[in-house]
Amino acid sequence: MSTQPRRARRCQLSVPGSSEKMMAKAAALELDHVFLDLEDAVAPSAKPGARGMIVEALNRYDWKPRTLCVRINDVDTEWCHDDIIEVVTGAGAKLDTIMLTKAKSAADVLFVHLLLDQLEKKLKLHRRIGIECLIEEVEGMMHVEEIAGCSDRLECLIFGMGDYSASQQMQLGDVGATGGYPPDLWHYPRYKMTIACRANRIDPVDGPYANFRNPDGYRKEAERSFVLGMVGKWAIHTSQVEIAQAVFSPGADTIAAARRQKAAYDEALKQGLGAINVDGVMVDAASIRIVQNALDRADLYGL
Repeated sequence: MSTQPRRARRCQLSVPGSSEKMMAKAAALELDHVFLDLEDAVAPSAKPGARGMIVEALNRYDWKPRTLCVRINDVDTEWCHDDIIEVVTGAGAKLDTIMLTKAKSAADVLFVHLLLDQLEKKLKLHRRIGIECLIEEVEGMMHVEEIAGCSDRLECLIFGMGDYSASQQMQLGDVGATGGYPPDLWHYPRYKMTIACRANRIDPVDGPYANFRNPDGYRKEAERSFVLGMVGKWAIHTSQVEIAQAVFSPGADTIAAARRQKAAYDEALKQGLGAINVDGVMVDAASIRIVQNALDRADLYGL
């Protein structure tokens, strides 16, 4: 179970680590989370150079996003260990989390965990770096319960439906879309991963929606994952950021109602009552847990 701090993850913005211009732009954005990418967004020949560009950007800019993350290549590649060593050595004090791609088993996550242990001791880093992990291979989905509980550095799992659809040999068009499969192609993997996350007290996050010119489609997918209990969704374009942060935030009316119900229930308990009527809604021990979830999110997001 994670011992890392809770972080807001309503939106995780993907930024290519090989683009100085895009990293500079991302540094000035007000959002929950940004990850600088060393994997799919960077060509193989550009990966070594991109590490240095990321280190430079992390150290140079005054970053406004609340969480700074670097997405590394998976453990089956020749780049993974150098990604971790160079980025943490160069900018570990600025880094909140490392995002591991294509995790297939707990051993993949533990490799990153142990390497971070060594680097933090060597560099005398005082702030512990968390791990975020992409579930985007069929092997990873089969072992998702094991992965979710394997490291106290692990903060969240992300459903990477792009590589996952390739791994399962799905016949799709745009990444993140449901194709011709009614009604929701992603329901089972989202549901399965979310349960594993909640059982281990870590965050479940939904992955990308490739057609950033279709805001309605993006919003629909974000709303589906929100209903299942996910805390946020990736954005591959800045136009998706506002949508994600709105969908995964409790509205003002929801927060106000939750506070009224919580206050009334606390008072009822003092009177020995177990279930009460608040604004025409029954509030009891079970429903107050849902109310508390909304209040906890509001506190986390500063609402």
